[in-house]
Amino acid sequence: MEKQQTDLERERQYCELCGKMENLLKCGRCRNSFYCSKEHQKQHWKEHKRICKEAEKTQPPKQKPEPEQPPGDEKAPEKCTKKNSPEQADTSEPSAQTTNTEPAQAVGEQAAEEGSNDTTPNGQTSSSPQKLATEYVIPCMNKHGICVVDNFMGEETGLSILEDVKALHKTGRFTDGQVVSQKSDSTKDIRGDKITWVDGKEAGCEKIRFLTSRMDDLVRHCNGKLGNYAINGRTKAMVACYPGNGTGYVRHVDNPNGDGRCVTCIYYLNKDWSAKEHGGLLRIFPEGKAQFADIEPRFDRLLFFWSDRRNPHEVQPAFATRYAITVWYFDADERARAKEKYLTGAGEKGVKVDLGKPSDPS
Repeated sequence: MEKQQTDLERERQYCELCGKMENLLKCGRCRNSFYCSKEHQKQHWKEHKRICKEAEKTQPPKQKPEPEQPPGDEKAPEKCTKKNSPEQADTSEPSAQTTNTEPAQAVGEQAAEEGSNDTTPNGQTSSSPQKLATEYVIPCMNKHGICVVDNFMGEETGLSILEDVKALHKTGRFTDGQVVSQKSDSTKDIRGDKITWVDGKEAGCEKIRFLTSRMDDLVRHCNGKLGNYAINGRTKAMVACYPGNGTGYVRHVDNPNGDGRCVTCIYYLNKDWSAKEHGGLLRIFPEGKAQFADIEPRFDRLLFFWSDRRNPHEVQPAFATRYAITVWYFDADERARAKEKYLTGAGEKGVKVDLGKPSDPS
Protein backbone atom coordinates (compact mmCIF):
# COMPACT_ATOMS: atom_id res chain seq x y z
CA MET A 1 0.00 0.00 0.00
CA GLU A 2 1.31 3.45 -0.84
CA LYS A 3 2.12 5.88 1.92
CA GLN A 4 -0.78 7.88 3.31
CA GLN A 5 -1.43 11.10 1.41
CA THR A 6 -0.25 14.31 2.98
CA ASP A 7 -2.73 16.88 4.28
CA LEU A 8 -1.85 19.16 1.35
CA GLU A 9 -2.70 16.47 -1.16
CA ARG A 10 -5.98 15.70 0.60
CA GLU A 11 -7.01 19.34 0.52
CA ARG A 12 -6.34 19.74 -3.21
CA GLN A 13 -8.08 16.71 -4.64
CA TYR A 14 -10.22 18.49 -7.20
CA CYS A 15 -9.67 19.63 -10.77
CA GLU A 16 -7.92 23.01 -10.63
CA LEU A 17 -9.91 24.18 -13.65
CA CYS A 18 -13.45 22.91 -13.18
CA GLY A 19 -13.65 21.52 -9.65
CA LYS A 20 -14.58 17.97 -10.61
CA MET A 21 -13.85 15.41 -7.85
CA GLU A 22 -13.88 12.12 -9.80
CA ASN A 23 -11.23 10.42 -11.99
CA LEU A 24 -8.49 12.82 -11.01
CA LEU A 25 -4.97 12.95 -12.44
CA LYS A 26 -2.04 14.29 -10.46
CA CYS A 27 0.42 16.76 -11.97
CA GLY A 28 3.45 14.56 -12.53
CA ARG A 29 5.78 17.46 -11.93
CA CYS A 30 4.82 19.23 -8.71
CA ARG A 31 2.57 16.36 -7.51
CA ASN A 32 0.43 18.85 -5.62
CA SER A 33 -2.29 19.76 -8.14
CA PHE A 34 -4.99 17.66 -9.76
CA TYR A 35 -6.96 17.69 -13.02
CA CYS A 36 -9.84 15.69 -14.44
CA SER A 37 -8.19 15.45 -17.87
CA LYS A 38 -4.99 16.32 -19.75
CA GLU A 39 -6.95 18.96 -21.67
CA HIS A 40 -7.87 20.82 -18.47
CA GLN A 41 -4.28 20.60 -17.31
CA LYS A 42 -3.15 22.25 -20.54
CA GLN A 43 -5.80 24.97 -20.29
CA HIS A 44 -4.75 25.79 -16.74
CA TRP A 45 -1.00 25.63 -17.37
CA LYS A 46 -0.52 29.39 -17.86
CA GLU A 47 -1.74 30.01 -14.32
CA HIS A 48 -0.46 26.82 -12.73
CA LYS A 49 3.11 26.91 -14.03
CA ARG A 50 4.18 29.61 -11.55
CA ILE A 51 3.03 27.49 -8.60
CA CYS A 52 4.29 24.33 -10.24
CA LYS A 53 7.82 25.75 -10.62
CA GLU A 54 7.85 26.94 -7.02
CA ALA A 55 6.72 23.51 -5.81
CA GLU A 56 9.33 21.82 -7.96
CA LYS A 57 12.11 23.61 -6.11
CA THR A 58 11.40 21.39 -3.12
CA GLN A 59 11.55 18.24 -5.27
CA PRO A 60 14.77 16.32 -6.14
CA PRO A 61 16.46 17.78 -9.26
CA LYS A 62 15.52 16.22 -12.58
CA GLN A 63 17.92 15.29 -15.33
CA LYS A 64 15.82 16.86 -18.06
CA PRO A 65 15.31 20.65 -18.29
CA GLU A 66 11.92 22.06 -17.35
CA PRO A 67 9.51 21.98 -20.29
CA GLU A 68 7.68 25.14 -21.24
CA GLN A 69 4.51 23.18 -21.98
CA PRO A 70 2.43 21.39 -19.33
CA PRO A 71 3.95 18.06 -18.30
CA GLY A 72 0.80 16.47 -19.67
CA ASP A 73 2.12 17.14 -23.19
CA GLU A 74 4.95 14.72 -22.61
CA LYS A 75 3.31 12.08 -20.51
CA ALA A 76 -0.01 11.51 -18.80
CA PRO A 77 -0.13 12.78 -15.21
CA GLU A 78 -0.12 10.14 -12.53
CA LYS A 79 -3.42 8.76 -11.40
CA CYS A 80 -4.48 10.23 -8.07
CA THR A 81 -4.48 7.55 -5.39
CA LYS A 82 -8.02 7.13 -4.07
CA LYS A 83 -7.67 3.86 -2.16
CA ASN A 84 -11.22 2.97 -3.10
CA SER A 85 -12.36 -0.62 -3.03
CA PRO A 86 -12.76 -2.27 -6.47
CA GLU A 87 -16.51 -1.83 -6.59
CA GLN A 88 -16.06 1.90 -6.09
CA ALA A 89 -13.62 2.42 -8.94
CA ASP A 90 -14.99 4.95 -11.42
CA THR A 91 -14.25 3.92 -15.01
CA SER A 92 -16.23 6.64 -16.74
CA GLU A 93 -14.45 9.05 -19.08
CA PRO A 94 -13.41 12.34 -17.42
CA SER A 95 -15.49 15.34 -18.40
CA ALA A 96 -15.55 19.03 -17.52
CA GLN A 97 -17.96 20.02 -14.75
CA THR A 98 -18.44 23.74 -15.29
CA THR A 99 -21.47 25.84 -16.00
CA ASN A 100 -19.56 28.30 -18.20
CA THR A 101 -18.86 28.03 -21.91
CA GLU A 102 -15.43 29.60 -21.36
CA PRO A 103 -12.79 27.83 -19.22
CA ALA A 104 -13.38 28.57 -15.55
CA GLN A 105 -10.74 30.08 -13.31
CA ALA A 106 -8.90 27.86 -10.85
CA VAL A 107 -11.27 26.99 -8.07
CA GLY A 108 -8.61 26.96 -5.34
CA GLU A 109 -10.25 27.11 -1.93
CA GLN A 110 -13.71 27.19 -3.49
CA ALA A 111 -13.71 23.59 -4.67
CA ALA A 112 -15.00 20.54 -2.91
CA GLU A 113 -12.89 17.42 -2.66
CA GLU A 114 -13.25 13.68 -2.43
CA GLY A 115 -11.57 11.63 0.26
CA SER A 116 -11.08 8.02 1.20
CA ASN A 117 -10.03 6.14 4.29
CA ASP A 118 -7.27 3.61 4.67
CA THR A 119 -8.87 0.21 5.08
CA THR A 120 -7.94 -2.90 6.97
CA PRO A 121 -8.14 -6.32 5.22
CA ASN A 122 -11.80 -6.77 6.23
CA GLY A 123 -12.75 -3.42 4.70
CA GLN A 124 -13.29 -1.48 7.92
CA THR A 125 -11.89 2.03 8.10
CA SER A 126 -8.63 2.06 10.02
CA SER A 127 -8.66 5.77 10.88
CA SER A 128 -10.12 6.56 14.27
CA PRO A 129 -13.11 8.94 14.31
CA GLN A 130 -10.96 11.56 16.04
CA LYS A 131 -8.19 11.33 13.46
CA LEU A 132 -10.65 11.35 10.57
CA ALA A 133 -12.40 14.37 12.05
CA THR A 134 -9.34 16.46 12.85
CA GLU A 135 -7.16 15.61 9.86
CA TYR A 136 -9.80 15.49 7.15
CA VAL A 137 -13.44 16.35 7.83
CA ILE A 138 -12.91 19.60 9.76
CA PRO A 139 -10.39 21.21 7.37
CA CYS A 140 -12.31 19.96 4.33
CA MET A 141 -15.68 21.32 5.50
CA ASN A 142 -14.27 24.65 6.62
CA LYS A 143 -12.46 25.10 3.33
CA HIS A 144 -14.98 23.73 0.85
CA GLY A 145 -18.31 23.26 2.64
CA ILE A 146 -18.47 19.74 1.13
CA CYS A 147 -16.69 16.60 2.29
CA VAL A 148 -16.76 13.01 0.99
CA VAL A 149 -15.59 10.01 3.02
CA ASP A 150 -15.40 6.66 1.23
CA ASN A 151 -15.28 3.20 2.83
CA PHE A 152 -16.94 4.61 5.93
CA MET A 153 -18.43 1.47 7.47
CA GLY A 154 -16.63 -1.25 5.53
CA GLU A 155 -17.96 -3.82 3.06
CA GLU A 156 -19.50 -6.30 5.52
CA THR A 157 -21.24 -3.71 7.71
CA GLY A 158 -22.36 -1.69 4.70
CA LEU A 159 -24.04 -4.75 3.21
CA SER A 160 -25.84 -5.49 6.49
CA ILE A 161 -27.14 -1.91 6.57
CA LEU A 162 -28.33 -2.32 2.98
CA GLU A 163 -30.20 -5.49 3.94
CA ASP A 164 -31.95 -3.59 6.77
CA VAL A 165 -32.97 -0.87 4.34
CA LYS A 166 -34.25 -3.31 1.72
CA ALA A 167 -36.27 -5.18 4.34
CA LEU A 168 -37.68 -1.89 5.61
CA HIS A 169 -38.63 -0.92 2.06
CA LYS A 170 -40.57 -4.15 1.63
CA THR A 171 -42.74 -3.38 4.67
CA GLY A 172 -44.55 -0.65 2.75
CA ARG A 173 -43.71 2.05 5.32
CA PHE A 174 -42.19 4.34 2.71
CA THR A 175 -44.31 7.31 1.64
CA ASP A 176 -43.90 10.08 -0.92
CA GLY A 177 -41.31 12.65 0.11
CA GLN A 178 -42.57 16.11 1.00
CA VAL A 179 -41.04 19.57 0.76
CA VAL A 180 -40.68 22.23 3.46
CA SER A 181 -42.43 25.01 1.54
CA GLN A 182 -45.22 23.82 -0.70
CA LYS A 183 -47.73 26.16 -2.37
CA SER A 184 -49.35 23.59 -4.63
CA ASP A 185 -49.96 19.87 -5.01
CA SER A 186 -47.02 19.44 -7.37
CA THR A 187 -44.70 17.59 -5.00
CA LYS A 188 -44.20 14.74 -7.47
CA ASP A 189 -42.94 17.26 -10.01
CA ILE A 190 -40.35 18.42 -7.48
CA ARG A 191 -39.13 15.12 -6.08
CA GLY A 192 -39.76 11.46 -6.80
CA ASP A 193 -38.36 9.60 -3.81
CA LYS A 194 -40.10 7.47 -1.20
CA ILE A 195 -39.05 7.96 2.42
CA THR A 196 -39.51 6.81 5.99
CA TRP A 197 -38.13 8.15 9.28
CA VAL A 198 -36.20 5.85 11.62
CA ASP A 199 -34.78 6.38 15.10
CA GLY A 200 -33.04 3.00 15.06
CA LYS A 201 -35.04 1.43 17.86
CA GLU A 202 -37.50 -0.20 15.49
CA ALA A 203 -37.29 -3.95 14.93
CA GLY A 204 -35.02 -4.76 12.04
CA CYS A 205 -33.25 -1.39 12.11
CA GLU A 206 -30.36 -2.29 14.38
CA LYS A 207 -27.72 -1.75 11.69
CA ILE A 208 -29.21 1.61 10.75
CA ARG A 209 -28.90 2.61 14.39
CA PHE A 210 -25.28 1.45 14.39
CA LEU A 211 -24.63 3.64 11.32
CA THR A 212 -26.12 6.74 12.94
CA SER A 213 -24.09 6.11 16.09
CA ARG A 214 -20.94 6.07 13.97
CA MET A 215 -22.03 9.30 12.29
CA ASP A 216 -22.67 10.86 15.70
CA ASP A 217 -19.27 9.76 16.95
CA LEU A 218 -17.53 11.39 13.98
CA VAL A 219 -19.53 14.62 14.31
CA ARG A 220 -18.87 14.70 18.05
CA HIS A 221 -15.15 14.93 17.32
CA CYS A 222 -15.84 17.74 14.85
CA ASN A 223 -18.08 19.74 17.17
CA GLY A 224 -16.97 23.27 17.95
CA LYS A 225 -14.66 23.28 14.93
CA LEU A 226 -17.16 23.26 12.07
CA GLY A 227 -17.62 26.91 11.19
CA ASN A 228 -19.17 28.75 14.13
CA TYR A 229 -21.66 26.01 14.89
CA ALA A 230 -22.31 24.38 18.22
CA ILE A 231 -24.03 21.11 17.29
CA ASN A 232 -26.39 19.85 19.98
CA GLY A 233 -28.60 17.31 18.23
CA ARG A 234 -29.89 15.91 14.98
CA THR A 235 -32.99 14.63 13.24
CA LYS A 236 -34.05 11.03 13.02
CA ALA A 237 -32.60 9.14 10.08
CA MET A 238 -34.49 9.61 6.85
CA VAL A 239 -34.25 6.49 4.72
CA ALA A 240 -34.96 7.34 1.09
CA CYS A 241 -35.43 5.33 -2.09
CA TYR A 242 -35.63 6.56 -5.66
CA PRO A 243 -37.38 3.67 -7.43
CA GLY A 244 -35.31 3.91 -10.60
CA ASN A 245 -38.03 5.11 -12.95
CA GLY A 246 -36.23 8.29 -13.96
CA THR A 247 -37.35 10.43 -11.04
CA GLY A 248 -35.07 12.82 -9.16
CA TYR A 249 -35.28 15.97 -7.06
CA VAL A 250 -35.12 19.45 -8.55
CA ARG A 251 -32.61 22.04 -7.38
CA HIS A 252 -33.33 23.07 -3.79
CA VAL A 253 -31.83 24.05 -0.44
CA ASP A 254 -32.23 21.82 2.60
CA ASN A 255 -32.55 24.68 5.10
CA PRO A 256 -33.64 27.86 3.33
CA ASN A 257 -35.48 29.38 6.32
CA GLY A 258 -33.18 29.00 9.31
CA ASP A 259 -34.82 25.95 10.90
CA GLY A 260 -31.66 24.98 12.76
CA ARG A 261 -30.11 22.42 10.44
CA CYS A 262 -26.47 23.25 9.78
CA VAL A 263 -24.88 20.05 8.41
CA THR A 264 -26.43 17.53 6.02
CA CYS A 265 -24.98 14.03 6.35
CA ILE A 266 -25.84 11.37 3.74
CA TYR A 267 -24.80 7.71 3.61
CA TYR A 268 -25.16 5.91 0.27
CA LEU A 269 -25.88 2.20 -0.20
CA ASN A 270 -25.74 1.56 -3.93
CA LYS A 271 -23.53 -1.33 -5.03
CA ASP A 272 -21.83 -1.17 -8.44
CA TRP A 273 -23.34 2.22 -9.18
CA SER A 274 -22.43 3.80 -12.52
CA ALA A 275 -23.52 7.38 -13.08
CA LYS A 276 -23.22 6.91 -16.83
CA GLU A 277 -25.69 4.02 -16.76
CA HIS A 278 -27.80 4.69 -13.67
CA GLY A 279 -27.76 8.50 -13.35
CA GLY A 280 -28.77 9.61 -9.86
CA LEU A 281 -25.90 12.05 -9.28
CA LEU A 282 -26.17 14.54 -6.45
CA ARG A 283 -25.12 17.82 -8.08
CA ILE A 284 -24.18 20.61 -5.68
CA PHE A 285 -24.00 24.26 -6.80
CA PRO A 286 -21.84 26.00 -4.16
CA GLU A 287 -23.00 29.59 -3.69
CA GLY A 288 -21.02 32.16 -5.66
CA LYS A 289 -19.07 29.54 -7.62
CA ALA A 290 -19.01 29.00 -11.37
CA GLN A 291 -18.42 25.29 -10.85
CA PHE A 292 -20.61 22.52 -9.53
CA ALA A 293 -19.71 19.29 -7.78
CA ASP A 294 -21.07 15.92 -8.87
CA ILE A 295 -21.28 13.26 -6.15
CA GLU A 296 -21.99 9.68 -7.17
CA PRO A 297 -24.20 7.78 -4.68
CA ARG A 298 -21.64 5.00 -4.29
CA PHE A 299 -21.87 2.17 -1.79
CA ASP A 300 -20.41 2.94 1.67
CA ARG A 301 -19.86 6.63 0.85
CA LEU A 302 -20.55 9.31 3.47
CA LEU A 303 -21.16 12.90 2.40
CA PHE A 304 -21.22 16.10 4.47
CA PHE A 305 -22.21 19.59 3.33
CA TRP A 306 -23.59 22.81 4.83
CA SER A 307 -27.40 22.63 4.87
CA ASP A 308 -28.14 26.31 4.23
CA ARG A 309 -28.25 28.45 1.09
CA ARG A 310 -24.53 27.97 0.46
CA ASN A 311 -25.23 24.57 -1.13
CA PRO A 312 -28.22 24.39 -3.47
CA HIS A 313 -28.34 20.91 -4.94
CA GLU A 314 -30.37 18.48 -7.02
CA VAL A 315 -30.71 14.75 -7.46
CA GLN A 316 -30.55 13.91 -11.14
CA PRO A 317 -32.94 11.30 -12.57
CA ALA A 318 -32.11 7.82 -11.31
CA PHE A 319 -32.62 4.78 -13.55
CA ALA A 320 -31.86 2.13 -10.93
CA THR A 321 -33.05 1.74 -7.35
CA ARG A 322 -31.12 4.33 -5.33
CA TYR A 323 -30.92 4.12 -1.52
CA ALA A 324 -29.61 6.73 0.90
CA ILE A 325 -29.83 7.49 4.62
CA THR A 326 -29.78 11.16 5.64
CA VAL A 327 -29.55 12.92 8.98
CA TRP A 328 -29.33 16.65 9.66
CA TYR A 329 -27.35 18.07 12.56
CA PHE A 330 -28.63 21.11 14.46
CA ASP A 331 -26.84 24.27 15.52
CA ALA A 332 -27.96 25.07 19.07
CA ASP A 333 -28.52 28.81 18.60
CA GLU A 334 -30.29 28.62 15.26
CA ARG A 335 -32.46 25.76 16.47
CA ALA A 336 -33.50 27.73 19.53
CA ARG A 337 -34.43 30.73 17.38
CA ALA A 338 -36.39 28.50 15.03
CA LYS A 339 -38.37 27.00 17.90
CA GLU A 340 -39.11 30.45 19.25
CA LYS A 341 -40.38 31.62 15.88
CA TYR A 342 -42.48 28.51 15.54
CA LEU A 343 -44.03 28.88 19.00
CA THR A 344 -44.68 32.61 18.65
CA GLY A 345 -45.98 32.39 15.10
CA ALA A 346 -43.28 34.76 13.88
CA GLY A 347 -42.05 32.41 11.17
CA GLU A 348 -42.10 33.27 7.50
CA LYS A 349 -45.66 33.44 6.17
CA GLY A 350 -46.75 30.36 4.27
CA VAL A 351 -43.92 28.19 5.53
CA LYS A 352 -44.73 25.20 7.66
CA VAL A 353 -41.75 23.65 9.40
CA ASP A 354 -41.91 20.38 11.26
CA LEU A 355 -39.31 21.02 13.91
CA GLY A 356 -39.13 17.36 14.79
CA LYS A 357 -38.49 15.90 11.35
CA PRO A 358 -37.34 18.37 8.66
CA SER A 359 -38.54 16.93 5.38
CA ASP A 360 -36.34 18.39 2.69
CA PRO A 361 -33.91 15.58 1.83
CA SER A 362 -31.07 15.05 -0.63
